[in-house]
Amino acid sequence: MPKFFRRARARAFQALFEAEFGRLSGAEVLAREQEPRPMPDEEREFSARIVAGVGEHREQLDALIGETATQWPVAELAPVDRTLLRIALFELLFNNAAVPPAAVINEAVELAKTYGTDGCRRLVNGVLGTVSRTRLATETSETEASRGPV
Repeated sequence: MPKFFRRARARAFQALFEAEFGRLSGAEVLAREQEPRPMPDEEREFSARIVAGVGEHREQLDALIGETATQWPVAELAPVDRTLLRIALFELLFNNAAVPPAAVINEAVELAKTYGTDGCRRLVNGVLGTVSRTRLATETSETEASRGPV
């Protein structure tokens, strides 16, 4: 997998994380960061797609986080945890053609190791693993069933 995916996710994470606290949207933060630290086109586009997708699907993503991590209300999650989960769930559920699910989960756990605590890593891995096993397995089974016998 190209290295720009990892850098793009980190940039998207930083933009969305800052947007949690500031007056700027994730897209505005990402655009501002492009000035002093320009990104290659493919990295910029992937970061922008994540930021826009998380913004567009935020309510659905938060609802899924709440359904999966029932011990922690979404609003009470640490901003790092919440942001990482939103990004990875967006990629798994709405942008899954770009990267295989296992790679998305691995990258999210790596970002959790970098930006979060050990508890963050476990939470991210647990939520994404559950969603991958339940939602993605169900969608794959339904798709294969609709194709009929091979």
